[in-house]
Amino acid sequence: MIELEGVPELIDPVMVAAFEGWNDAGDAASAAVAHLDREWKGEVFAALDAEDYYDFQVNRPTVWLDGGVRKITWPTTRLSVVRIGGDKPRDLVLVRGIEPSMRWRSFCNELLGFAHELGVEMVVILGALLGDTPHTRPVPVSGVTSDPDLARTMDLEETRYEGPTGIVGILQEACTHAGVPAVSLWAAVPHYVSQPPNPKATLALLNRLEDLIGLHVPLGELPEDARAWQLGVDQLAAEDSEVAEYVQTLEEARDTAELPEASGEAIAREFERYLRRREPGSGPGPGPGVATEGGETSYLRDSAGDRTRPPKPQQPGPEAVPGADPGGQPDREPEQRSGEQTPGGNPAGEGDATPGTTPGTSAGGSGGSEGSEGRPDGAEGAEGSGGSESPEGSDD
Repeated sequence: MIELEGVPELIDPVMVAAFEGWNDAGDAASAAVAHLDREWKGEVFAALDAEDYYDFQVNRPTVWLDGGVRKITWPTTRLSVVRIGGDKPRDLVLVRGIEPSMRWRSFCNELLGFAHELGVEMVVILGALLGDTPHTRPVPVSGVTSDPDLARTMDLEETRYEGPTGIVGILQEACTHAGVPAVSLWAAVPHYVSQPPNPKATLALLNRLEDLIGLHVPLGELPEDARAWQLGVDQLAAEDSEVAEYVQTLEEARDTAELPEASGEAIAREFERYLRRREPGSGPGPGPGVATEGGETSYLRDSAGDRTRPPKPQQPGPEAVPGADPGGQPDREPEQRSGEQTPGGNPAGEGDATPGTTPGTSAGGSGGSEGSEGRPDGAEGAEGSGGSESPEGSDD
């Protein structure tokens, strides 16, 4: 049994998790959890034993100097708690780490042990993948679950995926079998600009999380970062006529597909979010979405809490969204698309993206996505690569 000392009783806690690696194109998902931890001043109370789950030749430890003393930060997964005040207080348990190299079942069981001890009511797992989506349009985010009842009550998609999966899919299934409600949110990252960071995709995930759990999330400078990111990609695309034409093709396909949604529920959701952000108490000072300070600060801290990030393994992408790249098989039934042409000339849906291959990062790169062959762990599309593995220097 896991015994937690110094962690107070939580109010209607929700566990929010994200893992760097295969499921984290553009670092969008892990950046979203990092944003929550930073804005709400999360207190680390536990870290999983790195020896149990990580291959240090794949995810290498890092050496750093602290006042002239050399220290080592090991790759791992950490858990923190944030207390959210306001009229409707609710607490979050944040899980942020790296997709484990081994013993996935034990890894999930350990996280579920923490969830049980903390009284977690629902687990939300964030992911991001590469997709055939233009950077100029809103980022598609799919919400999926393995629980038919949860799919109906929360307006989610029920996963029908069959094929290889990442830790996001495994953890979601572990939660379902343990009787813990679990949801995965997947953001689609444009395959032609796949290198991190991608603040626009991070912002889209946080907006969807906000709708799902009914909390106002303080966004800080993220909206401005997202606008600056889009302007930067606009400039890159404008320098290459072939890429600009390809982006225009993606825009036309997206606009045509979403035309029926330009009414009703989509508009209502945006209006509700706008009203929520204007509610009393959502501005500066204590209120919904503002972490309370002071009080209990006796959580157990991990001495290596602020670690230097280790090199990232290449990520074929995760459980996808409509229009996502098939580079990794998604957790949904395949959705064939024909006739689309990538800048390189390959018809969309016909090329096989090799798991672990990172698509080109310049606006002209087309090698990362070849159509949408399916959906991962419930989302539509393919798994995206959040970054490439570049072994760090020499061993110390």
